[in-house]
Amino acid sequence: MRTHLTNAVYGAIDYASYPLGMLLVAPVVLHRLGASEYGLWMIVTAVISVGSIVAGGFSDANIQRVASLRASGARELMAHAVRGMLGINLAIGAAVVAVVWILAPYAAIHIASADGKQADECLVALRVASTVILARSVEAAGVSTQRAFEQYSGAVRISVAMRVFTLGSAAVLALAGYGMVGIMVATSIFYCAGACLQLHNARQLLGCVSLWPRFHAGETRNLLRLGFFAWLEAVGGLIFAQFDRIFLGVALGSVAVAPYALCVQFTQPLYALTASALSFLFPYLSRQAATLSGDALRRVLLKAFLCDLAIVGCCAVLLGAAGDRLIRLWAGAEVAQTASSIFPSILMGSALAGLSVTGTYAMQALGLFRTVAGLSLGGRAAMLLVMVDLLHRMGLEGLAIARVGYGAVALLVYVPLLRHLGTKRLVRGPELLSAIPGQLEEGSEP
Repeated sequence: MRTHLTNAVYGAIDYASYPLGMLLVAPVVLHRLGASEYGLWMIVTAVISVGSIVAGGFSDANIQRVASLRASGARELMAHAVRGMLGINLAIGAAVVAVVWILAPYAAIHIASADGKQADECLVALRVASTVILARSVEAAGVSTQRAFEQYSGAVRISVAMRVFTLGSAAVLALAGYGMVGIMVATSIFYCAGACLQLHNARQLLGCVSLWPRFHAGETRNLLRLGFFAWLEAVGGLIFAQFDRIFLGVALGSVAVAPYALCVQFTQPLYALTASALSFLFPYLSRQAATLSGDALRRVLLKAFLCDLAIVGCCAVLLGAAGDRLIRLWAGAEVAQTASSIFPSILMGSALAGLSVTGTYAMQALGLFRTVAGLSLGGRAAMLLVMVDLLHRMGLEGLAIARVGYGAVALLVYVPLLRHLGTKRLVRGPELLSAIPGQLEEGSEP
């Protein structure tokens, strides 16, 4: 229990460190370099974030696979899995880097408008950012391996230190008068160093000499079979997350986007913090799923769901009490007045989504990535249609109500989970069974 609590705390720290750091550093960059440079920083940061999600989307498969192999003691297969994971991440990361590199000149012209000097700076900054995406694809393999071993402290310490150095260097360089290119070069250096340290920690846990990327036939096949649906869900979620704001901007104009976007931004931690704090549950269940009895697994999940409910409930109460005040302080009375009418609905939607965390981790730990991805993407696609209709009929409030439906759809993950838990002999995903060395497919032997 103490280990799980420690991992939960580290998971929450890992999530909170970046937004808190941004709150401290962003005003320095904004005031020293101006709104134009600050805007460029936000765009480049967004490119890194999106590219990293795409490049590291197979990481959940690595966690599930390595944790399952730990239960069977197949250490050599674990090394093969991590090498394969690193190869997959690097391949996707290289493809993303190529896309960013090719599109950077066109993006720079539009971002900088008529300012030729800033266009050149933007081009260089975007291309330096592409190296960060590649570094983060390597980092994802190291971090996911440490999480599979349920070792959160080392990974989080490196991640937090890297963010402190990255954001600190941005503030120092801004104060010294350096522009966005200098800030991005420093960012790239720190991310590359962090990726090397994360990979070093993973190598120590595996006890292997090298983690040079290598595609072992059996393990790569297992990772691709597990990870494709996790990757598809991550990429799909990334796309769907932006559609509501696009619809709103087209229908009601950019003025209406501000209060809605702020409400979403303030309530988003409700889900993200819960997912980070309970992230230890995924590798733990992945390791135990093949050995726990149905009754034991049901007891573990009940305790996890009660923790999920407690975290979501406490955060929702705090946000409900202070949300309007925070938005007023952040954006002013005019925006807060509009936001106050939609904030409760958006808060409710985020709370419902937060309650789905336990079910999602449990389904993925059982190897049921395909079911989770199907429910998530299908539910989001259906809710987009509802959003369009409610936005047309009710305006901004309709879109906020649709967020409640979006959160409710996320809870559908418990339907197949309860069905599996309710069977006399607990059914596992087919991918989970291949974790046992004796049941590996032909050609997957080390």
